[in-house]
Amino acid sequence: MYTIKFSFEQKDLNPVILENIEPGNSLLEIALMNDIELHHNCGGVCACTTCHLYVEKGMDHLEEISDKEEDFIDRAVNPKLNSRLGCQSVLLDGEGEIEVTLPDQTQFLGE
Repeated sequence: MYTIKFSFEQKDLNPVILENIEPGNSLLEIALMNDIELHHNCGGVCACTTCHLYVEKGMDHLEEISDKEEDFIDRAVNPKLNSRLGCQSVLLDGEGEIEVTLPDQTQFLGE
């Protein structure tokens, strides 16, 4: 089971901590199941960059990044070394803590 902390670049949003999260789902799926807004224009199939996020802690608890995901991250707004796509960040079997930061999604309005 995992503990996941979602933080937000958007100033008016407070961090959300989720506990007892089972492995097997992606960070996008976990966010949506817990009413955390994370855009996903392609439906979560690694065909866009709108679910882009930053993994601050716990990258080793996620499936490895694929070449396809890496190509899309290169097109994301403000990519960093810890950038991932939420739809491709699937929790591995095990337990631990993961911390992610969601970029300010107001920048995507109108896309």
